[in-house]
Amino acid sequence: MAFDSFRDFINALDKAGELKRISQPVATELEITEIADREMKSPGGGKALLFEKPTVNGVVSPFPVAINTLGSHKRMAMSMGAESVDEVANELGALMKAKPPTSMREAMKLLSLALDLRHAKPKTVKSGSCKDVIHLVESSKLKVESWPKAPDVNQPATFNLQPATLLNLPILRCWPLDGGRFITLPCVVTRDPDTGERNLGMYRIQIYDDKTTGMHWQLQKVAARHGRRYYEKGERMPVAIFIGGDPMFPFAATAPMPDGLDEFLLAGYLRKKSVELVKCETNDLEVPANADFVIEGYVDPTEPLRDEGPFGDHTGYYTLPEPYPVFHVTAITHRKDAVYPATIVGIPPMEDFYIGGASVKLFLPIFKMNFPEIVDIALPAEGVFHNLVFVSIKKTYPMQAYKIMHGLWGMGQMMFTKYIVVVDADVNVHNTSEVLFHLTANTDPQRDSLFTKGPSDVLDHATSEIASGSKMGFDATKKIPGEGFKRPWPPLIKMDAAVKAKVEKLFNPQQPK
Repeated sequence: MAFDSFRDFINALDKAGELKRISQPVATELEITEIADREMKSPGGGKALLFEKPTVNGVVSPFPVAINTLGSHKRMAMSMGAESVDEVANELGALMKAKPPTSMREAMKLLSLALDLRHAKPKTVKSGSCKDVIHLVESSKLKVESWPKAPDVNQPATFNLQPATLLNLPILRCWPLDGGRFITLPCVVTRDPDTGERNLGMYRIQIYDDKTTGMHWQLQKVAARHGRRYYEKGERMPVAIFIGGDPMFPFAATAPMPDGLDEFLLAGYLRKKSVELVKCETNDLEVPANADFVIEGYVDPTEPLRDEGPFGDHTGYYTLPEPYPVFHVTAITHRKDAVYPATIVGIPPMEDFYIGGASVKLFLPIFKMNFPEIVDIALPAEGVFHNLVFVSIKKTYPMQAYKIMHGLWGMGQMMFTKYIVVVDADVNVHNTSEVLFHLTANTDPQRDSLFTKGPSDVLDHATSEIASGSKMGFDATKKIPGEGFKRPWPPLIKMDAAVKAKVEKLFNPQQPK
């Protein structure tokens, strides 16, 4: 199901009983975070929240703030127009199995074809509701577009023509030691200057003043690679940031898409409708026509980097200040009825746990194409995305668990994973207690663990060097000949099936005999 705006998604959540409206004024400085954090840690992720009167420095903003909108399994499924994320993953998996690939190159080509099968390719349109109000920052000019045609003069105006600026948007200051206000759910559009390939990513945006922000793209990210080429060429790098629109946009921006595949292709596939893109006012990049806010600008390679942070991050700790590029704003456009979507990160569980879990489910068919022995993968909340991965496999030969460890560490953002635990196919990787039982029961620490080195998340404060660290894998599978285990492997304790059935009837007489 395609949503024409983030407000449409909010209304759908409201009708489904998945939304709490907060009508009293609440400060964007810390207070929204405290309320949202309590809700996110409620059973099942709590409800989505709509702050109807968020305040910025004590002044009520004309734009409501929505938060925790994707923070449950149900709301993630609703954002995809499905009963469950598994339903969507199974459909994508079926498309991928139409012609089994024989190489990684073929797998990526097939993924592109599968996404394109369902009218997913984005298309360019002349204008859209994201341009209802246009504020050209550098020239300080305000332009109001007709929406979509000239409004009926007999109808009273119901919209606010006050343009959005970086200083009056309800941008959150999330945690007490944060270096400032941060846009926490931005979709950042960049383009490779050599190939023209577009990338959609999500990198936090710290507000410095009314015209500049930090651009926190970590060195392993695609946008950072694009930036390095502009720096090498000495050319200004065009950048566009959009907020809101269909909820599949931020999901696609965070999804582990293979390099070179357009994230708008994934968004179109998931929303079952092509993404309509419109050209920016001050550069040649394209953004969704139904976005709620668009912030246009550039990064100047001749300008020195600037410290960005601290920021209370998804690791549960603050990431300390580091130098990053400065983004200069040239225009801000927005819908007349815009909603400002936000999220917060911190000590888990948070909203991002459900977003990351949905990504794993959706891309599990891709993992299985390369590693057919994989049964399931889970990223427990305690691992804050990259730190801990549980994977179950159908083991058929010695040392197979180690093959999986090395393979996963070599796949995209899985390179950041610090700990991988491999278990047998009958273990439920979504039950952390069950995985830990098999980890402690089935391993000899020296024989069944592996240390290696590789890239690490730049947000990881524990590594001795930034972006570089060690990793550890655990083989918690049943040991077989060829793996150094010389004794018989004992059976797991299980009750006889007939006895279980008899006792079940005794204690549940309503059951048919």
